[in-house]
Amino acid sequence: MTDECVKTTFSVILHIPEISDDNFSGLSRLFDSVINQGLDVQEIVILNSQKNILPEFDIKSSKITVINYDKKTLAGILNSCVEAIFSSHIVYIDNNHANIELKRSYLETIDIAVAKYANLGMLYADYDLIENGEKKETRLLKHHHGRLRDNQDYGRVFLFSKKALAGIGNFDESVKYNLMYDTRLKLSEKYEIVHISNKYSGSLYTVVAQGKKHNVFDYLLAGKDIQQEAEKILTDHLKRIGAYLKPNFNYHKRPDIGKNYDLIASIVIPVNNRPEFIESALTSVFNQTEKKIEVIIVVNGGLQDPTVKEVNKYLPGGIYFDESHPTVRLVVSDINNIGLSLNLGIKQAKGQYYIQLDSDDRLKPDAVEKTVSLFESDPEIGIVIGSYEVWQKKDNGEFIRMEEIPVVTHAEWTDDNGRNNLFHINGAGAPRCIPISIIKEMGYFGINDEPYARNYGEDYDLVMKISEKYKVGRIYDPIYEVVRHSGGTDHSIDQVTIDRNDEAKDYMRLLAIQRRIQLCNS
Repeated sequence: MTDECVKTTFSVILHIPEISDDNFSGLSRLFDSVINQGLDVQEIVILNSQKNILPEFDIKSSKITVINYDKKTLAGILNSCVEAIFSSHIVYIDNNHANIELKRSYLETIDIAVAKYANLGMLYADYDLIENGEKKETRLLKHHHGRLRDNQDYGRVFLFSKKALAGIGNFDESVKYNLMYDTRLKLSEKYEIVHISNKYSGSLYTVVAQGKKHNVFDYLLAGKDIQQEAEKILTDHLKRIGAYLKPNFNYHKRPDIGKNYDLIASIVIPVNNRPEFIESALTSVFNQTEKKIEVIIVVNGGLQDPTVKEVNKYLPGGIYFDESHPTVRLVVSDINNIGLSLNLGIKQAKGQYYIQLDSDDRLKPDAVEKTVSLFESDPEIGIVIGSYEVWQKKDNGEFIRMEEIPVVTHAEWTDDNGRNNLFHINGAGAPRCIPISIIKEMGYFGINDEPYARNYGEDYDLVMKISEKYKVGRIYDPIYEVVRHSGGTDHSIDQVTIDRNDEAKDYMRLLAIQRRIQLCNS
């Protein structure tokens, strides 16, 4: 019998969560939603890892199988299910930590998708999230080969083709923490990952869970074992698709070696309507132990921006001008574009190195000295990335160190694999310091010309490009202070902004994957 003649059938795998009154009613609703689908379910497999007594409601149907397990990994028990199930497709419902309910037309919808996509490996869909009694329609991003972050949301209900699972050797039983991440990447190498989106009232299922606010520092809470496993999963994926950069592969000497520069470093500060922060940022520059530096402030709010008036106080003739301080230079633009502002500063820079300083952050006194020392230690280093502390600026102007957040070192970085591992995390660290000659070689900072980029990730593609040709130097002592405040870009970010930012960086990852495949095959 040919594959075209095989009838599409569905089996469902779900969990018995830890039993409580709320979970009991949620589980009952999930069963009802599965049993009462518009299409028949061939078999329902219930996984019970909690050693709980099954709730007393009717499960006597021959379609339902209960499997108790405690020693097997999730991958192991799922593989046992896959081997025993005769359906062509499997719906896996991850209801371990949330109550889930399928829409009645869920199977009818995915049945059409299976018919439409002959090479379908996995299907995921938008869902409704009920948190604190309120419904929020959660819209997920479309899959593409740049979606390499391990924390990308693909929902909690997954359709798998049994044939596709067999094609990747089923679920990897060596994976303990990141099973869906590993499975998705492997399936994406051979099969289509299909997403069904929702405009309104078009979600395929509902999740009842406690809402969680976005926190840019969430990745710090992930255990080392989890991070290392995710790195291995990603690295193996890059090797299979031909985008893995081997240790010491394709490194070159910097083009600035042996050239003379007026200054050691140029610190560029792009700023828009933040006059209240300029004093602390500039003071951190004036306090640098390395004195052969300059600071270029690019105000991109036009001449009417109040920051211009504040910066003028530090220029010759201003009330705060001090000729013993590093030179302060002012550039004014009437286009609020961070990447453009950085490029305008770079074009006027007299230093050998560019040093990052956001207008609301501060440099430690030895930041430039340590950075330059690391560059001088190896002519193949094309970028130096530091570590930082997180500070809070209160409304009364007081700065307080946030002790609950450790020094952000990105300690998951290794010299051998850091530039590969960069794909699965959402940032490289700060501050970022780059020879100006390399910035020009790589085509400058992004100017919101990449898809979805809106004053976000302006140097992410640049960092990726540099890592493909030069070594990345790391400083693990804190040399920078990130200041959080109510007007900051990482404060109270809404989901639309989070998604747009993720779209931007994931597209840059996609471009990097394409470049690296070409580089490895050249």
